Amino acid sequence: MKITDILSKDSVICDATASSKKQTLEMLSRLASQKTGLDERTIFDALIERERLGTTGVGKGVALPHTRLPKLDRIYCAFMKTAPVDFEAVDGKVVDLIFLLLVPEEAGADHLKALARLSRILRDETIAADLRAQKTADGLYHIICQSDTDDL
Repeated sequence: MKITDILSKDSVICDATASSKKQTLEMLSRLASQKTGLDERTIFDALIERERLGTTGVGKGVALPHTRLPKLDRIYCAFMKTAPVDFEAVDGKVVDLIFLLLVPEEAGADHLKALARLSRILRDETIAADLRAQKTADGLYHIICQSDTDDL
C-alpha cells in the first residue's frame, strides 16, 4: 500500500486559514465526512478525544492527527497546508503541515505503518520546504506522490 492508495487529490487542502487547533480539526472533519460518508461530529469528537491523550503536533511545524473509527471501511488520509496554527506541538512551535489519518477500528499494523510513512515524509526537510512553498492543492499532491517511494 502506498500513501496514494489512501490519499486522493481531492483530499488535499492548500492555504487554509484556520485560526486554532479546534478549527483545523473541524475543517478536516468536514472534509473527511464528505469523503467517507461518516458523521462529521463523530469524526471531530474522536479526533478531540485523541488529542486529549496527547498532542499529535509532532514538531517542526507538523501535525499528524489520527484516530480509529467504527464503521469506517478503509483507511482515509487528508493533507492540509494552513496558515500557522498553535497545535500545542511537542516543540512548542506552530503547525502548518497536517496529515489527517482515519483508520477502521480493526486496522492493526496498517495504522502504524501509515503513521510512520507520513511522519517520514514530513520529517524530510526538503519535502517539507517544498510543501510550504507550493501554492496549489495539485502541486501539494504531486510533491506527496513524488515522495511516496516506499510501500506502507
